[in-house]
Amino acid sequence: MPAPGSVGCLHGDVACLEVGSGPPLVLLPGLSPDNDVPGGWERRMLLGTARSFADDFSVHVLTGKRGLRPGESMSGIAGHLADAIERDLGGPVFLLGLSTGGSMALQLAVDRPDLVQRLVLVAAAYRLGPRGRELQAELARMIRAGRPREGWARLMTATLPRPLRGPARPLSWLVAGSMVSADPADLLVTLDAEDVFDARAGLRRVTAPTLVIGGSADVLYPEEFFRDTAAGVQDGRVHVFRGWGHVRTGSSSATTHLALGFLLAGLPVVAPG
Repeated sequence: MPAPGSVGCLHGDVACLEVGSGPPLVLLPGLSPDNDVPGGWERRMLLGTARSFADDFSVHVLTGKRGLRPGESMSGIAGHLADAIERDLGGPVFLLGLSTGGSMALQLAVDRPDLVQRLVLVAAAYRLGPRGRELQAELARMIRAGRPREGWARLMTATLPRPLRGPARPLSWLVAGSMVSADPADLLVTLDAEDVFDARAGLRRVTAPTLVIGGSADVLYPEEFFRDTAAGVQDGRVHVFRGWGHVRTGSSSATTHLALGFLLAGLPVVAPG
């Protein structure tokens, strides 16, 4: 059993946080300032999410391989994660991806269906919507221009419901300060890879039972992308929260409850006695 909140790296220099006990659940979070072991506010947030599943699973939060090659595709990024899972966790695993982590999780399930027992995609789909691509491309441009904090603040504000965007700008600017990395190279590779990521043609290769959870007001993804993703895999289902945006879908306890119930349904039934 991992020590509470233990940290380290898996095969191939993939940063990892671990908590809980039980069958392995790999959690791939959204965009991170870099692919280093998370610290501070980011670590607390990720561990808070992981602990929601830690009574039933050994949760491994993977933030990605450090030292990605420029121009690496989403398939290459997912391949590093698959190698780490196969070498260190044995596979197949339960897999949950949030936002950009959902893109990685879906690509992994397409390329290595043998490693995925059940798949949950939260606020993620087979590709970004047009507005999602615009917003993430803007973040990449601002990072390259030496204005990362402004880029993160704009992205955070844009993902909120429209009535909250104005009042939330000061808070977005404050939080964005914690998202600035001295070396954003891995983040930029990830942003470039997700910009051209499109797994629709490979969805039928996903054999694991899959749950897609989205919000109808998500600025990054049109609602039909969630539905098309679930319809495209071999054994998919979808739950769309009416009126919910990207942030609420990714952080709500209702989302956690849905995801946990779906994952638990994949555990073997233990006969009494």
